[in-house]
Amino acid sequence: MTAEIITIGDEILIGQIIDSNSAWISEQLNLIGVNVRQKSSVGDDKNHIINALDEASKRAQLIFITGGLGPTKDDITKSTLCEYFNTKLVFNEDIYKDVEGFFVIRKLPMLESNRMQAEVSENCEVIRNFKGTAPGMWFEKNGVQYISMPGVPFEMKAMMEDSILPLIKLRFKLPFILHRTILTHGLGESFLAQRIEEWENNLPNNLRLAYLPSPEHVRLRMSIYGDDEIQLQKALDEQEAKLKTYLSKEIYGFEKQTLEEVVGNLLKVNKATVSTAESCTGGNISHLLTSVSGSSEYYKGSVIAYSNEVKTNVLQVKLNDIESHGVVSEEVVIQMAEGVRKLMQTDYAIATSGIAGPNGGTNEKPVGTTWIAIAGKKKTWTKKFVYANDRNINIQRASYSALDSLRRILLDYI
Repeated sequence: MTAEIITIGDEILIGQIIDSNSAWISEQLNLIGVNVRQKSSVGDDKNHIINALDEASKRAQLIFITGGLGPTKDDITKSTLCEYFNTKLVFNEDIYKDVEGFFVIRKLPMLESNRMQAEVSENCEVIRNFKGTAPGMWFEKNGVQYISMPGVPFEMKAMMEDSILPLIKLRFKLPFILHRTILTHGLGESFLAQRIEEWENNLPNNLRLAYLPSPEHVRLRMSIYGDDEIQLQKALDEQEAKLKTYLSKEIYGFEKQTLEEVVGNLLKVNKATVSTAESCTGGNISHLLTSVSGSSEYYKGSVIAYSNEVKTNVLQVKLNDIESHGVVSEEVVIQMAEGVRKLMQTDYAIATSGIAGPNGGTNEKPVGTTWIAIAGKKKTWTKKFVYANDRNINIQRASYSALDSLRRILLDYI
């Protein structure tokens, strides 16, 4: 079954509010096996709304409409829908009681404009709103279902969860759709695609693969459709096992796991502690580590060594190495890592030094050049990374590269 989402409101088109409704509705529909084919936003204009409905009806079997059901003059969705479905508004006593109760509970006066909220289309199926005053309306025309809901997110979500989604599952035979998200770090999207090309080319016809890159990772999302949930689950398990043979070191987690959670769990399993000495990342690695509940068990502290004085006085970095090799160098970052490890008395220490940008780059060391070091009991590991992004993204990439490097060391991958 296919669906389309139309959001109504001038405030969306001028950027005054962000359309979060479409994303949430899409997610919920996907979970029950409904494919969203398109989303669109239109202003508070009757002709634009009607045109959007006409176009959507050519592509989808379910059309979801949010917005424009309020009590003010700019809310024209109800009257427009009446024109579109060749009907009229009628007063609904049950909805009026809902609206009246809404104001009684809050001890607020009920205005005439609020009373008008109880007017609904004569030929629609009314969907009650238990979180607000604007009811939803369900229409059918030429085999296409049209579902109009308020634009207020918490009202729309309650209406979807309590009434609309259960009705869709009851009235239509829907396939199962299962997802599996694999989290990877260390390979960019194109290099990842090259690595797993053979595996991807042999995927079953009913399984789709999506690449979802970000500064933190590249997510690989497998989506599979069918009528037998058990067989679909088995197919996902089989493909995941095959994928691991191609990405044995790059896969760090699944679904909504974070890299900082995975690293924290590995530290706990190894009964190990870590500290950080950050220059270019400015405390972001320590922020990520401490964002995990219980991180005090393994994380001891940080030195944000942004100036040379802190590097030399606190971390005992040799001034002549800074002068000879530069702050952004292997020699300096090694001493930063070993210095903070000794200072904090931890099993491991992470250090970063780089040129986040937008200024400070040279031909030898362009913006994005970053050295990362991980100091341990037996050895200190280092690597140079070069990121070609803006300042904030460079900081994010360096932070996650540092965490992933520690993950690999804890797993004896490097």
